[in-house]
Amino acid sequence: MKALVNNVRPMVSYGVKITLMMVLVVSFALPACAQEKLWKELHDTVATIYQQGRYSEATNVAKEALKVAEETFGPDHTNVATSMNILAILYFHQGKYEEAEPLYKRSLEIREKVLGKEHPDVAQSLNNLAELYRTQGKYSEAEPLYKRAFPILEKALGKEHPGVALALNNLAVLYRVQGKYSEAEPLYKRALPILEKPLGKDHPDVATFLNNLALLYEVQRKDAEAESLYKQVLRIMEKALGKDHPDVAQSLNNLALLYQAQGKYNETESLHKRALELLEKALGKDHPKVATVLENMSGFYTEIGKEDEAEKFAKRARKIRSKYQ
Repeated sequence: MKALVNNVRPMVSYGVKITLMMVLVVSFALPACAQEKLWKELHDTVATIYQQGRYSEATNVAKEALKVAEETFGPDHTNVATSMNILAILYFHQGKYEEAEPLYKRSLEIREKVLGKEHPDVAQSLNNLAELYRTQGKYSEAEPLYKRAFPILEKALGKEHPGVALALNNLAVLYRVQGKYSEAEPLYKRALPILEKPLGKDHPDVATFLNNLALLYEVQRKDAEAESLYKQVLRIMEKALGKDHPDVAQSLNNLALLYQAQGKYNETESLHKRALELLEKALGKDHPKVATVLENMSGFYTEIGKEDEAEKFAKRARKIRSKYQ
């Protein structure tokens, strides 16, 4: 069975201001000052629709933002690195890992060259590339990047900064998937109060940390602790993001897996179906996260003796996976 892990969105450095989608076919003809303003507005638009889970639409705007950045600032400017980083994040969330990797690497290269190797934006790029490698199971490539990013952030931002909490969380996730539970738990517990202080206990990023701690408890068979946290996460996500957001589907999926392990099959089936519906709507029917839920549903139906149903979902999952091999 596979849990869906939202390890807190990769590190991003922009805010949300406007919601208007823009069509900018002749953007290159604008004066430089207007171009820079346009670039910022595009990034604000990306931020808005990204938060809504509309990744495909956000990708189109992010591509335009990168084009504007390259034409306005030149290929080696930090604004270009920022645009590359954001576009890579969108590819990452859509399972387009081959498209994301070169953008992350180029963003890192520009930032190291222009800002120096100890700048927090460099740590951001290191973290995001590490997240990509961890997601692909390339743990030996991910770990040194995480470990390099953490002291940069701690030195530049201070030990109580949310960016430091994110770095702790992501390293903890890596340790969990490697079975290093005793190393993972103290990192989560150190990260949570750092994040709760500025954001409050009902923020989606806090919920994500709680979700990851719940996963750690679940693999250690601490079911009561895990269930309590999963329910708390679901409540926070639905309230903050809306009931149709893909991150809500992650919470539903993970709670379903816990219930399945406890033999609560009616609750399991209902949660799986709702998670699948949300992810298909938000990400499309061929996204890797959809495949994960399909695989979980196949395992569930196998467990309760519905072999035909199990094979139907397994077949769909295999078809999706084949597209990313």
